[in-house]
Order: sequence, then C-alpha cells, then structure tokens
Amino acid sequence: MGAQQVRERFAELYGAEPEGVWAAPGRVNLIGEHTDYNDGFVMPFALPHRATAAVARRTDGVLRLHSADVEGPVVELSLDALAPQSDQDWTAYPAGVVWALREAGHPVTGADVHLASTVPTGAGLSSSASLEVVVALALNDLYGLGLQRWQLARLCQRAENVYVGAPTGIMDQTASACCESGHALFLDTRDLSQRQIPFDLAAEGLRLLVVDTQVKHAHSGGEYGKRRAGCEKGAALLGVDALRDIAYADLDAALARLGDEEEVVRLVRHVVTEDERVERVVALLRGGETRAIGPVLTEGHASLRDDFRISCPELDLVVDTALANGALGARMTGGGFGGSAIVLAEAADVDTLTKAVEEAFAAAAFTAPRVFEAVPSAGAGRVD
Repeated sequence: MGAQQVRERFAELYGAEPEGVWAAPGRVNLIGEHTDYNDGFVMPFALPHRATAAVARRTDGVLRLHSADVEGPVVELSLDALAPQSDQDWTAYPAGVVWALREAGHPVTGADVHLASTVPTGAGLSSSASLEVVVALALNDLYGLGLQRWQLARLCQRAENVYVGAPTGIMDQTASACCESGHALFLDTRDLSQRQIPFDLAAEGLRLLVVDTQVKHAHSGGEYGKRRAGCEKGAALLGVDALRDIAYADLDAALARLGDEEEVVRLVRHVVTEDERVERVVALLRGGETRAIGPVLTEGHASLRDDFRISCPELDLVVDTALANGALGARMTGGGFGGSAIVLAEAADVDTLTKAVEEAFAAAAFTAPRVFEAVPSAGAGRVD
C-alpha cells in the first residue's frame, strides 16, 4: 500500500488529514546472528518491504491505532494506562513506542495512527521493528523531539524488551532506522558505531534471495530467552561483561575453562565465531570479493544449526538444496525457529535455484515457501 492510499485511509478512519506519512523498512541480516545482545557485531541491510504510517498529533492523552493488515476497528488507548506487557496484540508495538518516549520524558500527548505493512510477519525480517521505528520517527518529527536515529532505535528496543516483553537486541531497530540504499550496515552493538559497507549485488551479476519458509516464530517465546540467558551465563563464568570480550584467538582456552557446561560451551562458541565471521565478511566486501562471502554465510548456518540449535527442517532444506544447486552460500537469517533463509547466487542461477527449493519443499510435504529478491534499500524516512 502506497503513501497516498495510507493517507486516504487515515482520512476515512479519523475524519481529518494526517500531518504526514512515514515509512520504515524490514531488514535482512547478512551475517551476525544472536551477537547483538552480546555486545557484538552485526551486518544487516534494509529491505524494500516497509511499514507505512499516517500520523497526526492529539492533545487529549489518547492513542488511536488502526492497521490495514489486521481485521478490526480502531483501537483506542489511554496514554496514562499504558503499562509493560499489558497488551498481547499487534498494538503493543506502536503503543510500546509511545510508552517508551513518555517514560524517557518526551512530551507526547497522543496520536492517531494508521499503519500498513508489506514486511512479512513471523519471517525473521523485523516486521515488529519496522512498526516501532515508523511510529517513533513520526512522533519525533511531529513533536520536534530532536532525537537522532540511533536514539530512536534505542527507545524502540526498550519498547520491545520491556513493553512487549521480547528480549531482542538493538540490531533490528537500528537497521530499520539507519540503513542506506545499496549498502549493508556494519554495526558495533556495544558503542553503536556504524559503517556503511557498499553492497551492490546487481552490479556484480549477483542476487541475494530470501526464502520465507512460512514457519512462524515469535521472539517473545521462551527459546530465544533461554539462548540469551545462556550467553549471559557464559560471560559471567568467563568473567567478562559480554561474550564480545572473548577474542577469537582465545576461544579454545575460554571453552576449556567452561568445563562440562556443554550447552554454554556451544552458545559461547557460536557467538565468538560469528563475530569473527562478520569481520571476515566486512573485509571481503571492502576488498571487492563479494562472491567469497558465500562460504562464510554457509559456515554461519552450520553454527546456528549445530551450536545455537535454532534451525528447523525447513531452513536446513533451503540451505542444503540451494548449495546442491549452485548457490555461492546460504544460511538462516533472523532469530531462528522458523522464518527465512538467505541464498547468495549468480543472477543466472536464480530461476534454477528457486525451482529446486520449491520442488524440495513439495517433495517434503512442507508449505510452499515464498521466495523473493532482497535489494539493499533505504532506511526510515518521511514519504509524504
């Protein structure tokens, strides 16, 4: 749904024109999975798929929310009644942003919001972060809050962690807020320093496919939280603030110190090696060796499957089938337990690979996957 359609639907719902229309993208994480809450490195890029919001201010302490993607009437909430984990519906994401802004002392007095999104939900592509960021950006502009993009991302992360109750890191919101077209974002999640790394696949005759397995996941589920708690336990046992502080060269010695903590050993090994993979991919891309990142992506999948244990049969089938049919590399992307995989391929091989994956899913009696090209796109902004 385009900006004009969202604007027109807002006027139908609320009987007045919005003060503007904003959009914020979903994201694909190229490499760097489950490192963000360990103070590590990540490398996402924004998708062309976006959440779009038409918004107008209110002065009466009321928040009204409506989504084109969810059946139902306008939801009306009192700002004074917003409380963490009081809402288990989609409205928790935009409402959580308003709560986080007000908790931080920003003078938000209400809003009317109409949302529409093309980011697939439950696919590991940050549909929730795009909803948060688009609302945060709109309110920042309308209320003249003067917050920078990284600050908005922090507030959106707080909304998801505290208000929604999902223990996610900072990557998704930062990607949605800060990515640039034609680039991947190399983000240090400890100090939030950013580098935009050129990532123009089409110019090199390459494509990156996203394969949405249609297996839904939810970050607020217990398995994600267990992995995060296990990483924190590993850092505590090793006497460091976060697993980011374990140097790759010192990994074997660190694992030996963990003794028979088998689960913690696996989690620590994944995080430390994944940080090293991010740095390798950055070096390869900066050196113009884009095709050479393929095997690094595949290594990352093996680590997520075997050490972090968050893959599933559908994700493994995508990776195995793609690699058997000429892909340069493939891995699951996102929080895991379903969602999407990415496949790096020569442009000439896309049709063959897509057909092979679709046929493999049919043969396994899995739900047909959704396959589309991921084009590194711009981050959030005002569109009308």
